[in-house]
Amino acid sequence: MTDLYPLLLLPDFRERVWGTHDLSAFYPAHKVGKEPIGEVWLTGEDCRVANGPLAGSTLGELALQLNANLNGTAAKTAERFPLLMKIIFPKDKLSVQVHPDDDCAQKMGQACGKTECWYVLQASRGAHIGLGLRAGIKHSKVKQAIHNTTMEQLLNWIEVAPGDMYYVDAGTVHAIGPGCILLETQQNSDTTYRLYDYGRPRQLHVKEGLAAMKESTRAGKVKSTGGNGRIVLVSSPCFEVDKFLLKQEKYFSTADDRGTSPHCLVAVRGGAVVESEGNAPVPFNKGEAVVVPAGLKNYRIRPQWELECVRAKLPTITVPEPVTIPAHQLQTVRV
Repeated sequence: MTDLYPLLLLPDFRERVWGTHDLSAFYPAHKVGKEPIGEVWLTGEDCRVANGPLAGSTLGELALQLNANLNGTAAKTAERFPLLMKIIFPKDKLSVQVHPDDDCAQKMGQACGKTECWYVLQASRGAHIGLGLRAGIKHSKVKQAIHNTTMEQLLNWIEVAPGDMYYVDAGTVHAIGPGCILLETQQNSDTTYRLYDYGRPRQLHVKEGLAAMKESTRAGKVKSTGGNGRIVLVSSPCFEVDKFLLKQEKYFSTADDRGTSPHCLVAVRGGAVVESEGNAPVPFNKGEAVVVPAGLKNYRIRPQWELECVRAKLPTITVPEPVTIPAHQLQTVRV
């Protein structure tokens, strides 16, 4: 087996009808083709390694080969990488959609459901998201609104600002509006059921979506905690996401006395070098991701001047659902 080392991953640019041709905020050198880019996958299974002996391998291939050495003992499935991080660039509204939870997904033959969270990187004035159904809305009302093309009126539309973190547990009906850039962390699933798409000629999944949706969920705004350069953005049963502002080197470990997890590092401002014993240093910059295999254990980040970095990992103990301000209690806007 190849010795473990930090993996710099090549971003995977995904075309979406609601995306943009302007990625300059994070990828000024990337030339967008005829179709707009809506998502940039940073730790997707098709993302390829850019450095070292494993260069050219996909994260999915390595997950099958390395098992817990990459994916960690905290992963529910030893052969699948557990976390997907992506940057979302909406120029138009995303569909009103819902994702299944683990039980619903497994009944459909899928590995896991899709709970996610959104960290707002940038937002223009008036940028908003649709998060959960308004209080008292039932399945029957949703079904009727889809038929009457009034579905978006049933959501809580919330204005967002840079630095906000929103938790979107599986079963939450949601949408994203234009004018913001989000860093999404989620379970490794690409299962999306579109309930409503503003008349765009794309397939809807009304039957599946109604079966997966929940009238009430834990979705909402998360209050961040912490200090001294580290902010806990969200802690949940599926993932833990924190943010570091580093001006000097800092040491980390993928292991504790309860288990191991891979660490997914995304630079959102500045740059740094990830170093580990016996391995070549791995530089990464804004918009790039480094995955530290769970079995590597100890590593350090040495900022180049200054680094703002978001890290995602698995909890190695049972973690409760996060405390949120429910969407219907936040100030909503009309769309």
